[in-house]
Amino acid sequence: MRHDASELNRFYASRKGQTARRMIGRRIEALWPDTKGLDVLGLGYATPYLTPLQAEARRCISFMPAGQGAIIPAAGEAPVALGDEMRLPFPEALFDRILLVHALEEAEALPALLREVWRVMAPEGRLMLVTTSRTGVWALSDKTPFGHGRPFTRHQISRVLEDALLEPTAWSRALYAPPWNWANHSRIAKLWEEAGEHVWPGLGGVILAEAVKHTGAIRPSGRAAPVRARALEGQSRPALSPHHQSNRTPKI
Repeated sequence: MRHDASELNRFYASRKGQTARRMIGRRIEALWPDTKGLDVLGLGYATPYLTPLQAEARRCISFMPAGQGAIIPAAGEAPVALGDEMRLPFPEALFDRILLVHALEEAEALPALLREVWRVMAPEGRLMLVTTSRTGVWALSDKTPFGHGRPFTRHQISRVLEDALLEPTAWSRALYAPPWNWANHSRIAKLWEEAGEHVWPGLGGVILAEAVKHTGAIRPSGRAAPVRARALEGQSRPALSPHHQSNRTPKI
């Protein structure tokens, strides 16, 4: 059973939620610095993280699963659609970038979900997963959305992506500050984040994974496909999302 959208909305309005949005958002923006002219989809509860991406995107949509419910977007936020996450109401190969937040942890059929995501991704499109880390402190607290559902290790995420014919290209982590009120003041959380990235990089509360859909891949059928290259860690330059101007003008 998915977390209710109203609870997710209350969390992101709290100090902890604002800290999570800042710390995770800075990593998303570092991995995807340029979405000019691209079509972007957020799946799960990605609305808090879409605003920087939609500034230059051609199209930006937040899709929320029916089992979770939806929140009417505020002014300036991406429009929201509600429906069956296993049957997305979009044509094939539409989106250049797809961001999944609070999507994997409580998914009833993870392979089916990623196959559907694969279907609506454009050739050479990029997917980014933001998932709770099994080794992080946030997975141990059920007072935040990151403490619900199944947490993941990097190895598990790699296997899930490979099974969906998506090649991992970059990794990052965020939320090193523990989910305690005193640690979520903006200055303290920033210090935790900076220290964590250098001192204990494997203990971030969430894992961010970017993966690409290659044009030579066949439609996923539930069987694993080989990865063409090793995943990249700690990429210092924003070369993870190549400039990709789409000239398609599909209607949805």
